[in-house]
Amino acid sequence: MRLPKIFKRVVTAVCALALAVGVAGCGGGEKEQFINIATGGTAGTYYPIGGAIAEVLNKNGMNASAQSTGASVANINMLKDKQVELAIVQNDITYYAVNGEEMFKDTGKIENLNAIASLYPETCQFVVREDSGIKSISDLKGKRVAVGAAGSGAEANARQILEAYGLTYDDVNEQFLSFAEGSYALKDGTVDAAFVTAGYPTASVQDIASQNKIRLLSVGDEQIKKLSEKYPFYTKTTVPAGTYQGFDEEIQTVSVMAILIANDKIDAALGEKLTKAIFDNLDKIAAAHSAGKNITKDGALKGLDFIKMNEGATKVLK
Repeated sequence: MRLPKIFKRVVTAVCALALAVGVAGCGGGEKEQFINIATGGTAGTYYPIGGAIAEVLNKNGMNASAQSTGASVANINMLKDKQVELAIVQNDITYYAVNGEEMFKDTGKIENLNAIASLYPETCQFVVREDSGIKSISDLKGKRVAVGAAGSGAEANARQILEAYGLTYDDVNEQFLSFAEGSYALKDGTVDAAFVTAGYPTASVQDIASQNKIRLLSVGDEQIKKLSEKYPFYTKTTVPAGTYQGFDEEIQTVSVMAILIANDKIDAALGEKLTKAIFDNLDKIAAAHSAGKNITKDGALKGLDFIKMNEGATKVLK
C-alpha cells in the first residue's frame, strides 16, 4: 500500500526529530542516573527518612526511589553488589564492613563504600526495672541480660560496652534476644536488663515505662574514652531527664550514627549535587519523621573518621 506524500513527510520529520533528541541526550547532555536508596523495614525509621530523601532528590532534578530492605547489614551487601547506589546504615556496621570484622569477617573487607553524611544518633540504652536495684553497668555482673539478637549490631554494642567495664559474657547470663523479645522478658521479670540501640525516645522502652518504673544505666567518662579509642564509631550522647515516663534523670551514654553511604557508582559531581539538595531541605526530611530533626550540617561528619568520604559530599559539608 502506497502512503500519501504528506504522510510520508510527517513520518520522516518525526523520526528525524526523535533521532536528534536521542543523539543530544546521549552526547550533548548530562546522562541521568537512577538512584536507588536502601532503607529498612516499613515500620522503622530508615524507611520514612529514606523516602523523604528520595522526594527531595526528585524535586532537585534527580531520579530517586527508596526501597524497604533488611536494614544495615543487608544494605551494605546491596551496595557492594551494586544493586543500590545509596543506603542508610549504622556507622558501626559500616566500620565492620570496611575492616572485614564481626558479621563481615567471612566476606572480608568491602572496598567500594564512600560516606555521604552522618544523619542522626542511634543511642545505646541499657534498660532495667527500678525495683531491680541495678544502678550501674557494673551491677550487671551475675545478672540476666538481654543483649540483642545473635550477630546483630546491637549485640556487638552491648558486648563492647560491657567490655569497657571489664565484663565479658562469662560474667553475665547473656540472653540473645531481639529488643522486642528482651522488652517482654524485662516486663515479665525473666531478665534483669535489656539492651537496645535505637533513637530515643524508643517506642519499646516507652512501652516498658508505661507499665513498670524503669532506669537507664549511664556509661561513665572513663568507659566512653575506652570505647572511643578502640571503636571510632561511638559518639558521646546525653539522654535528657524525662525522656521516659517516670524516669527523671539525665543520663550519659554512647550512640552510633545512622549514616548515608554510597558506592562508587555515585561520583563526586553527583555526590555534591545530592548532598546539597539534602542539606538545603532538612525541614522536609524532619517533617517525615522526628529523627530527621536531629540531622544537621554541623553533625554531618560525626563518626565518619574510619571511612573514605565522597569528594562531592565533602565539598558541601566542609
